[in-house]
Amino acid sequence: MSSTEPTEKKLELLYTLFCDDVRLEAGNRLSFMGVFHNIMVQQLPLSLIKFAIVHHWQGQGSYLSEVRILTPDRKQPIVVSQPTRFEIASGGLADNISFFVNVTFPTSGRYVVQTLVDSNLFEEKLLTVSDVTEAELLGTSEAVN
Repeated sequence: MSSTEPTEKKLELLYTLFCDDVRLEAGNRLSFMGVFHNIMVQQLPLSLIKFAIVHHWQGQGSYLSEVRILTPDRKQPIVVSQPTRFEIASGGLADNISFFVNVTFPTSGRYVVQTLVDSNLFEEKLLTVSDVTEAELLGTSEAVN
C-alpha cells in the first residue's frame, strides 16, 4: 500500500454498558457506578437524573458516534446525544461515553438504544423499563448473579 492510500477503517464494538455514572480514576481507569441491564420501579413515569451509556471499541480509525433512545414503538426519541468524535490507533481500544441528564421514561416497555457511527446504525440494544408492585418486589431475590 502506498503512503497516499487511506488506511482502511476497522471497528468492532466489544461491549455496551448502561450505568448511573462513570468516573475517570487515577491511571486512566474508569469506574462504573450502578451498572444495569433493565430498570424496575414501583411507579412510572421514571426520571433518571443522570444516565450513562459506555461503548468499548476496538479497531482503528476516526469515527463520529451518536446515541439515541427511542420509545418502545420506535416512533419517537426520548433522548439524542450530540455527535462525538473518537479515534482509535491501529489495533487499539477506545471508550466512548454518552452522558444524559433528566431522562424520562414515560411508560413501561422495551426502549431501543441505538448507536450510530458516521450517521449509520451500528448497534441496537433493548432497555426494559417496567413497573412492579411492592409484592412483586418482595418476591424477587436481591442476589447479584
